[in-house]
Amino acid sequence: MSGEREPLLEGTLISHLLELRTRLMRAFLAVAVVFIPMAIYSNRIFEWLSQPLRRVLPPNSALISTSVTAPFTTPLKLAFVAALVVAMPYVLYQLWAFVAPGLYRHERRYAVPLLVSSIVLFYVGTAFAYFAVLPLIFNFFVNTTPHGVQMMADITMYMDFVLKLLFSFGLAFEVPVAVVLLVLMGIVPLARLTQIRGYVLIAVFVIAAVITPPDAVSQTIMAVPMYLLYEGGVLMARLMQRGDGGSKQQQAEPGENE
Repeated sequence: MSGEREPLLEGTLISHLLELRTRLMRAFLAVAVVFIPMAIYSNRIFEWLSQPLRRVLPPNSALISTSVTAPFTTPLKLAFVAALVVAMPYVLYQLWAFVAPGLYRHERRYAVPLLVSSIVLFYVGTAFAYFAVLPLIFNFFVNTTPHGVQMMADITMYMDFVLKLLFSFGLAFEVPVAVVLLVLMGIVPLARLTQIRGYVLIAVFVIAAVITPPDAVSQTIMAVPMYLLYEGGVLMARLMQRGDGGSKQQQAEPGENE
């Protein structure tokens, strides 16, 4: 009997690997297709990304390049990141299509809304960082520049700084999804999450201090939404628990009547 099981397990493993390869190839092709127009307009994308700083720079100031190849490679790297961000919903869909067959029906019921909400929240977080946080941060830095010092940022360092901040805010806005997953998977009880609010508030400010530039303004701008999103996640987890409990009770009633 044990000799008969081995080919079956090997065949199942090969089929999963082939399915994974197909999903990865589709995701890669999607990113490659989106990358082509992004690469063509890479300079315009970088101009758009640099607007929050260029708007507050003093007259006769501009971004500089300290490398000969940076004016070409930096926008191209940005184009690849932009292509990955734009194609991310399709990439995550391929991941979902690979994982979904192994999930139970009630797990799929929660997975789809959580997946969609995580994508939306990530985009909302990056948009919030670009339109609200970056102008405040750069305005603060420009206004605090010492007299006699001309602020001139390198384009590569600027891109790395901005992308780090955008992705940090995008991930920070995933807090509600993380809270809901912790509760639904039974890792942390809902009552425990409500009891540690004070510790969460301190941890949020510490995380914001590490991620954002060393000023109180940007730290507060990131910490306050993170904590509000935490409270929103707790509320959403409570509502989903109540709905799940009600459905389980309805399923149990026919058995009791029998």
